[in-house]
Amino acid sequence: MAGGLTNFSGLTPQQKIVWSRDVWQAARDQMFIKRFMGSGDNAVIQRVTELTKTEKGEQVLMQLVADLVDDGVIGDNEREGNEEAMQSYSIALNIDLITHSVRNKGKLSDQKSVINFREMGKDRLAYWLANRVDQLALLTMSGISYAFMNNGAPRTASPFPNLAFAADVSAPSSKRSLMYDGTSLQVSSTGAIASTYLPSYRMIVDLIAYAKENYVKPLMSGGKEYYVLFVAPGTLAALKKDADYQRAVVGVATKQGTDSPWFTGGTVTIDGAVIHEHRLVYTTKGAISGSKWGAGGAVNGTRSLLCGAQALGMADIGSPEWNEKEFQYGSQQGINIDKMLGLLKPKFYSIYNGSVQDFGIVTCDTYIA
Repeated sequence: MAGGLTNFSGLTPQQKIVWSRDVWQAARDQMFIKRFMGSGDNAVIQRVTELTKTEKGEQVLMQLVADLVDDGVIGDNEREGNEEAMQSYSIALNIDLITHSVRNKGKLSDQKSVINFREMGKDRLAYWLANRVDQLALLTMSGISYAFMNNGAPRTASPFPNLAFAADVSAPSSKRSLMYDGTSLQVSSTGAIASTYLPSYRMIVDLIAYAKENYVKPLMSGGKEYYVLFVAPGTLAALKKDADYQRAVVGVATKQGTDSPWFTGGTVTIDGAVIHEHRLVYTTKGAISGSKWGAGGAVNGTRSLLCGAQALGMADIGSPEWNEKEFQYGSQQGINIDKMLGLLKPKFYSIYNGSVQDFGIVTCDTYIA
């Protein structure tokens, strides 16, 4: 046993870095949001990995570039002096550490070797890290405080409401906050949500049109414009029961053959909306009666997210830090992991709406069974 304990406490700094990278790699592989991250501006989640030196010191900066407004010049008229300055917005992302630890029970109860404890600890911490980043990212995009779980239940005894970037979470802006009343899109009022406010194929069509008309920057792929629609499992279930949605998706499936996502259960792309279902999309199912939506706060609702480019900024600074410690005279082992990150839903002054709006996201509130 002494040899095992020596091995546990004897990791070199280089070995700790290897374990840290392994945890982060495993965590990122498990993250739902990983597939939407990219380093450029044509990603739903723009991942920033470096600090930038500014007048205020080192900050994590995300760049937004607005569309050009002027009409330029014509013919042989003077070009010099008539250039238009590109309006670039630098948005600072606050960062903080999230941390968690695991600890075994001791020599007698833990029959496994120390190496197995490390492996088990890595697996558990990687899943925890992936799950919590997913939770925080979807809450940030939804404009829901970290004081709540993704199902609307209070987040009790949690440090997350005190994260440095928790105060940056903001409600959907005035021209990006919608609800679907079962017939048409309306300005969202969660107190009005009723059981008739069911999502449908028409909702998807109207959302795409609204995003385009309000110049929410789309994602470009193969010369075509797309938006990603994040929905809760209950929302997708309601869509599948809608006759118009069935006809539209089966039509796509017929063209694509039996490999279509409609048959395989994978992601569906329809009318420019790439639909992704996930259980962490916000709902009020876990909230107590009186704290839900609708009349008397007794109706369950969900917030679907139609996302274009740069809907979320994520500061991803370095790999996690792996630390090990012995307790109880060497009879117990513990592992702690720290990860530095930050999340922010970008806003900018929209020349089309004449006000400050969320840059790349439109929310849509509906009923959920």
